[in-house]
Amino acid sequence: MKPVRTAARAMLASVFVISGVRILINPGENRVEVARRVTDRVGPLLEKVDPRIPSDARSLVRIKAASDVVAGLALATGHLTRPAAAVLAAGLVPTTIAGHPFWSVGKPESEGHQTQFLKNLALLGGLLLAAADTEGRPGLRYRTSHAASRSKHEVKRAVKTAKREAKIAAMSAAAARKLPG
Repeated sequence: MKPVRTAARAMLASVFVISGVRILINPGENRVEVARRVTDRVGPLLEKVDPRIPSDARSLVRIKAASDVVAGLALATGHLTRPAAAVLAAGLVPTTIAGHPFWSVGKPESEGHQTQFLKNLALLGGLLLAAADTEGRPGLRYRTSHAASRSKHEVKRAVKTAKREAKIAAMSAAAARKLPG
């Protein structure tokens, strides 16, 4: 991994690891209340999937914080970077919508929320880049199409070689029949 990628991933992940640890230690009532904007809608859906899944706001905030810590550490250390970045990006969207609704608050408060919303949007952009980054190696789509093309070419060459060898064998057999003896 190149030093720039390593440093960029560590810097990007640091926000999620530090905030995730802080939230795990103390979720805070204010954060739980803010999260209810999203968890009140998601909770019933989770209960339908499996009643054993926690659906209260405090538990969901802690689960999200734990996923931020784990995915952030994976991203920072270069392990499973693409899935880790995707997990962080997926968790950032509801957090941003619930935490910074600049469109629904008054003028003095909306500027701060809008700034934080845009910062989270910038983080989301970085995470999407990290999720799509193949580290300079060709992506799966290219590799599979290239392998298929290479296989097709090799099959054509094998058929051509087999025809040539069959022709040589036939000519050898015909020549052998003409020989006395």
